[in-house]
Amino acid sequence: MLIVETIAKIRRAYFVQQKPIKVICREFGLSRKVVRKVIRSEATEFCYTRTNQPLPKIGPWREELDALLLANEGKASRERLTLVRLFETLRSRGYEGGYDAVRRYARVWRQEQGPSVAQAYVPLSFAPGEAYQFDWSHEVVLINGTTVTVKVAHVRLCHSRMLFVRAYPRESQEMVFDAHDRAFAFFKGACTRGIYDNMKTAVDTIFAGKERVYNRRFLQMCSHYLVDPVACTPASGWEKGQVENQVGLVRERFFTPRLRVKSYDELNGLLLDRCVAHAKAYRHPEMRERTVWEMFETERPSLVPYAGRFDGFHAVPASVSKTCLVRFDNNKYSVVAGAVGRLVEIRAYAERIELRQDGRIVGEHARCFGRDRTVFDPWHYVPVLARKPGALRNGAPFKDWVLPAGLERVRRKLAAVEDGDRQMVDILGAVLSDGLPAVEAACAEALREGVHSAAVILNILARRREPAAPITIMTSDALRLRHEPAADCARYDSLRRPL
Repeated sequence: MLIVETIAKIRRAYFVQQKPIKVICREFGLSRKVVRKVIRSEATEFCYTRTNQPLPKIGPWREELDALLLANEGKASRERLTLVRLFETLRSRGYEGGYDAVRRYARVWRQEQGPSVAQAYVPLSFAPGEAYQFDWSHEVVLINGTTVTVKVAHVRLCHSRMLFVRAYPRESQEMVFDAHDRAFAFFKGACTRGIYDNMKTAVDTIFAGKERVYNRRFLQMCSHYLVDPVACTPASGWEKGQVENQVGLVRERFFTPRLRVKSYDELNGLLLDRCVAHAKAYRHPEMRERTVWEMFETERPSLVPYAGRFDGFHAVPASVSKTCLVRFDNNKYSVVAGAVGRLVEIRAYAERIELRQDGRIVGEHARCFGRDRTVFDPWHYVPVLARKPGALRNGAPFKDWVLPAGLERVRRKLAAVEDGDRQMVDILGAVLSDGLPAVEAACAEALREGVHSAAVILNILARRREPAAPITIMTSDALRLRHEPAADCARYDSLRRPL
């Protein structure tokens, strides 16, 4: 194929230097047909399109690569492998060619599958500390041998491209609050602007343009961290394209192959380590001479200082049943017996449940994310045992109740006594007034003396509650008597009157 320089030399030799075609052919070693084509067409460039690509390396692997591409297209978007992963799979089977051949073949293969619509975007630029982007994704992991779909919160600093991810069982509002707090604590600061999609936990109403009515609690969180929230246009993910790309990167690099962990704590610890390792290993897309972590270190002074933990709870009212239970999120949680009959406020945090009544805490539990489970605190039911001591033996809250060592030994010994349940209830009732450490110490003292009855243990507690003996005042030598008086009964006889 003629190059542009040769075409220019032919045209100058013929039109400027007035050389005949025969001389031009001899000088450049070309046929008369080619020289005449250049002169007559007046074109300055000729392009040749190959109709049949031989593909010497990838040719024997076409059928296998077609099968891999077809199987990959049939998967859900979150489970699709990138071309790099497909190339690595092909190499593991014996392919000796390069990645570019696989990439070109895959592009042609996709064009043959269906026409694509090209879209153009405007590149965005952010100043240090100006903005971050937030989004959710769903990933599949194995937790304690069970396949679970977890919800992963993604936060990305727009300037440095530093990423933070954390997994949760839900996408509820308290999880949003917890994700922001942990991200800002990790970054040691927040940005002045946060970019979100129109998630229901943040946006109540969408109007035309950028006008939104935000959730009241969400606005409280943004005010706490001094963040100005901005919602994207509906169905316009490119407005927060960085975090959208991060979702795909995290899915490919962090969750493929499928992770196997024992708990959410182990999973989140692993994700945080991988975030730091990825930031230290990969170059910034714009500042190629620096890593993402180095850019993050330079952006940190520009962040709004971390304001401390936001009290991020989701509050709902609930009624208390006669069995001292409150239902929330398909599970039941116990409260103190005195709260029965009145409404309580449930404050749901990411990892715990707090139940309040008239401003005081009447129950607090680690949060349960299963279904139809009941979470008991046996101490909530101790006041009820004063009226129904028989419930200690078969009551559901007291099944597998782990007591301190001293109390447990007393309980086992009283189990063989006729009124052992009543005595044990009296001892447990003392915990509400004297405290668990005091009752535990009294039980230990009674066991050392070889007794275990409730009367003895309560007597020990009563003695310890008595005020201490007054301190004896030590007198100085100046106040001490030099001649102590002697007892003389005859002195009393002298006082007697004669009869």
